[in-house]
Amino acid sequence: MLNTVPDLPVCAPSETVTLLYRPAKGKDALSCWLAIPSNMSTDASPIVAVHGIRRGAKQQAEALAPRAAALGRPVIAPLFDKVNWPKYQQVVRGKRADLALLELMTELRLAGTWRTRSFELCGYSGGAQFAHRFAMLYPQLVTRLTVSSAGWYTFPDDAAFPYGLKKRPGKTKDWGPRLAAGLDQFLQIPVQVCVGEEDSVSDANTRHGPEIDAQQGRDRLTRARRWSAAFCQAASERGLTPRITLSVMPNCGHDFQDCVQYGGLDRLILPGVLDAAQEQAGLYRQQQEAGLAAK
Repeated sequence: MLNTVPDLPVCAPSETVTLLYRPAKGKDALSCWLAIPSNMSTDASPIVAVHGIRRGAKQQAEALAPRAAALGRPVIAPLFDKVNWPKYQQVVRGKRADLALLELMTELRLAGTWRTRSFELCGYSGGAQFAHRFAMLYPQLVTRLTVSSAGWYTFPDDAAFPYGLKKRPGKTKDWGPRLAAGLDQFLQIPVQVCVGEEDSVSDANTRHGPEIDAQQGRDRLTRARRWSAAFCQAASERGLTPRITLSVMPNCGHDFQDCVQYGGLDRLILPGVLDAAQEQAGLYRQQQEAGLAAK
């Protein structure tokens, strides 16, 4: 289903949010940026935002902080530095980026920052690759998933891993079947796929080859559409109702700040937030309709 960008302005003033850098607590651990709202409850559901290959963790936290604060929810933006996590997008490559994120979330929860184990997960570009694969591996932890401008995807089909979930020939152990084991639960997560309407030209960071191009297309816009369609097909084949929307963001290509400024990416990730002036105007209109507003 194609979704349009909701026209909902940002609301929270900056003094209601504390932006913090949290250094890594040990070898192979993750540092992160935190945006903590002053009105946060310990029962608040966190929003985990994963950066792309430019490692803009702080930028992600700053972009989502105002709307998250208006809802009383914290933002966690883990930092997968280039030296230690060159292949974090693929989740299970190298030192296991998935385990590093799990450890970070456990540390924050045990420190009393919040109590909930589950969280919303979003990612941009390389972070979107990480996010959807992490959700496939741990669907029980992800309450909502937003995948923005991913370069390529793991499809919920029988293509060989990492393009699909089938075991690769000659591998004694492989991750495709492990992701497939939780596929039914993954297909029931509310998922939003976002991509810029001008993100239709491949670049040096776009993976290409005969197999992936035939399956997914040659650009991010086409790949977002095909993966969304594959998600719907996989859900329908299992008798499940797909809970996925595709949002093509206007006036932007492959740039995070443009996607926020022109495409409304922050509003797509965190919908339903109105500013104080709009809320007051809405209240006044309701009073007028009820005959209660001052004449």
